[in-house]
Amino acid sequence: MDQKSQEIKEKQQAVEKKREEQQKKADETLHKLVEDIDNHPDDYRTYYDLGSFLVQLHNYTQAEELMMKALGLFADRSKKAKETLVYGLGNVYYAAGEYDKAIEQFNNLSDGDMKTDSYIMLAQSYMAKEDYKKAVVFALTAQGFRRQDPEINYLLASSLLALGNFSEAAEFYDKVLQAKPKDGKANFDRGIVAMVLEEDFNQYFETAKREDPKYFEKGQKRLADIEKFIQVKNGKK
Repeated sequence: MDQKSQEIKEKQQAVEKKREEQQKKADETLHKLVEDIDNHPDDYRTYYDLGSFLVQLHNYTQAEELMMKALGLFADRSKKAKETLVYGLGNVYYAAGEYDKAIEQFNNLSDGDMKTDSYIMLAQSYMAKEDYKKAVVFALTAQGFRRQDPEINYLLASSLLALGNFSEAAEFYDKVLQAKPKDGKANFDRGIVAMVLEEDFNQYFETAKREDPKYFEKGQKRLADIEKFIQVKNGKK
């Protein structure tokens, strides 16, 4: 076997070993969470935790069945249990890409203790559906409860950017960067806004490339599209 073939084989073995380790760890976690339900059958949180982990494993059908079962067991016992499990079920649908079903669940929480979290997820669901106007409405509602939350401000900024409201998007990206100056995604997106607004953008892209190279690389097509947009805009002047 030549040197190159040996290197490829070693890389494949390393990848396989890592995959096996991850699988073993996942199996151990799964076993522990199932055990928690067996040991604490009257605690709704054990069902929520297992359902959330199944979502991480992309086992959406099992996660949905578990959350539905838990709602049948706990919905009439306490308001907190019901709200938590409805939120969990909404997250299952969101992760599975069933956004209309997710929206239905999150809408059921708009008057409860988890309303801010539900508004965030409603905004994310509408963003995923590319209904950016509704995304802005729910993100603004959530922002009313947590004005400095960088997650909400990023969501709001991204929705405004998608709608072409660049000045307003800049305002909320700046809020994100005040809280998280090294956030690669926020820096990249703020750089795009700066380009459109004819502001200095180099610092944003430099930080984005350093802090989140994958997102920076992924965003190159967006960057090219923005450059074309600016050229067209300047051509019309």
